[in-house]
Order: sequence, then structure tokens, then C-alpha cells
Amino acid sequence: MKAIQDFGGFFDETTLVICGDAIIDLDIGAALQEHHEKGALASVVALDVPREQVQNYGIVVTDENGRVASFQEKPKPTDAKSTLASTGIYLFEPSVLDLIPSGVEFDIGSQLFPLLAERGLPFYAQNRFFNWIDIGRLTDYWSVLQRVLRGEVADIKMPGKEVQPGIWVGPNTSIAWESSKIIGPVYIGSGVRIETGSSVIGPAWIGHGSHLRKGAKVIRSVLFEYTRIGEGMEFSEMIVSPRYCVDREGNTTYVGDDQCRLRWGDARG
Repeated sequence: MKAIQDFGGFFDETTLVICGDAIIDLDIGAALQEHHEKGALASVVALDVPREQVQNYGIVVTDENGRVASFQEKPKPTDAKSTLASTGIYLFEPSVLDLIPSGVEFDIGSQLFPLLAERGLPFYAQNRFFNWIDIGRLTDYWSVLQRVLRGEVADIKMPGKEVQPGIWVGPNTSIAWESSKIIGPVYIGSGVRIETGSSVIGPAWIGHGSHLRKGAKVIRSVLFEYTRIGEGMEFSEMIVSPRYCVDREGNTTYVGDDQCRLRWGDARG
């Protein structure tokens, strides 16, 4: 942000910064209104988290008016002064950038926020309720997609056409409907081929261009685009790409691993 400002003065009004590793349904208009009503120079949107999870977040300590008194970057649970976690959603006035030195790395959480608090500048935390679903890890991606497919995350529309209750399909697919078992919620992307005797048990996502060969089973799993599942293979609770697969605990196996009984690959090959 500082380099952009130095180059062209782009930030000339209140700026919203959102980290890209979460699914949120924050009322941004309400957040902006609170920021302006308090006359804040900077605001951080925060949520309470269980104490055992504080080491995963920047932790905000506030006074009774929500003004930030201090900021701890990923403290141990025993050292945390609060359980109010930064969600990576910030509101800045342009003058905040004047506090950042040019030409050097300057971290928002570990450097800018403590500086704002130390100088007693109008820096506030907004503790408001909204859905904030972390997808920063691959295992998060699996669990969040399960929730999306089950309809537990608001305002996310399924792509494709719902051809049966809970089954959405993209265009140009080749699916052996009569001889396969498909139990929703399931999304089947464009250009997917599903051969006879195959099973897809939801929540499951079959990325476009993928290919399930005869008798293959995909159970509560995510297939990235152009993934081919071998004949008779069963993938359960996994994320699968043409080159690797990851189970829900984060254990990774690569194509060609002789110690793995599963066979899969690139549907374009």
C-alpha cells in the first residue's frame, strides 16, 4: 500500500483492506458507518475466538469504548490479554500511510497496529457478529466446501443447473445416470465424464473436465479440474488434483507414489 501511495497517491479516501483467505458475510456498509462515527484513523474488525486458538491470530486488547490499547501478534494462550482476534479486515484513512516508512517491509499486524496503539491514535476494534470462515489451510478448504455444499454458508449460490434435488451440473457433461449412484449435495462441473458403475456421494465437488472411470467412487471429496479417478478406485474425504491428493488431516500423496494403493491422474493425459 505504501509503495502504491508513493507512486501515485491512489489512497485518497477511506480504504477497506480484506485478506483473501476467508469467506465472510460482513455488512461492510455498517462497518464503514461505525468507522466514520467514531472518527477512527484505523479500524480492525474482530471476533472472539476460543482461548486455545489465540496463537493463530493477531489479538486485540481494547478499552470499554472499543479503542485499541494494545495488539499481540499470535500470542500463546497463557500470554494472551484478550480473545478478540483480528479477522484481517481493516479500514484505513489515507493519513495512516504517512506512518509507514517508504522502501522497507512494514507489517500491518506486528508493526503498524502496535505503533497506532502506542501513539494513542484513534484506532478502534469493531466487535460485530458475522460469518468468518478461515480457508488459509488446505484442510480448511475441504471443510468449508463441505459446509458450502450443505447450504450452511449464506449468500453463496451454486453454479450450474440443479437437475435433481441437491445435484448441480454444468454443461457438456457425459454421465451414466442409470448405472451410477449420485447422492447430493453434489456439484458436477462442465465437461465431466462419469462412467458406468461410478458413485459420487456428497457433499462432493467434481471440477470441470474431470473423469471418473468405471466403478470409481468419490465420497465427500473435492476434485480439482481435470482430475481423472482410476477404474474401481475409492477416494473418501479428500482433496484431489491431477498431481496430488490430500486427506482431511493434511497428509499429501503424489501421483506415482508406489506405496499408495490409489490411482489417479490428469484427465487430459
